[in-house]
Amino acid sequence: MRLLLVEDQKKMVAYIKKGLENKSFSVDFAYDGQEGEKMALYGEYDFIILDVMLPKKDGIEVCRLLRKSNINTPILMLTARDGIDDRIKGLDSGADDYLIKPFAFGELLARIRALLRRPPSKNPEIFKVQDITVDNSTLEVRKGSEILNLTLKEYSVLEYLLRNKGKVLNREQIIDHCWDFAYDSFSNIVDVYIKRLRKKLDDKNEKYIETIRGLGYKFKE
Repeated sequence: MRLLLVEDQKKMVAYIKKGLENKSFSVDFAYDGQEGEKMALYGEYDFIILDVMLPKKDGIEVCRLLRKSNINTPILMLTARDGIDDRIKGLDSGADDYLIKPFAFGELLARIRALLRRPPSKNPEIFKVQDITVDNSTLEVRKGSEILNLTLKEYSVLEYLLRNKGKVLNREQIIDHCWDFAYDSFSNIVDVYIKRLRKKLDDKNEKYIETIRGLGYKFKE
């Protein structure tokens, strides 16, 4: 899953980014409100973590504009302010949840998972296509009853393909969703990971992942 982190404290960004990447998230980030707002408006994200106190444009303003622009991505606001009025202001701006600094990474992760479970029809925990099952709550992949040993990035690519079963995804879309924005979109990294997945899925005849020449890949229904 692809997540946007808007936070001006660079140490905090590094801490959260490392932790989430270890949990299979792809993390983009911005250090100020204006840049974060632009990325949220034009990027494709599953979740947004938004600090309240930001340079150039504060998180409350950013959140309000995103909601007015019909961006319905779950938003978790971070703040060092623990007053009730501040929390109400943040939630009223359109945020889905509110976390006060300092916080334990485990709590941040639990809140992200809780928000991603709502609504279930939009963000299901388990995807099953053919005999392949992906469980987002445990990061476990099964082929029938067999557990497949995937790396976090392999898992991320497979989960994205399954979530968009039957749709053709081009290489740029897969890179945007599964790698951070700094990655070279002209590399053959997607092809490399598709090849790895096919080997682990025993997909020699493209039973699962089909190559659509000149366009990209799709997971067959």
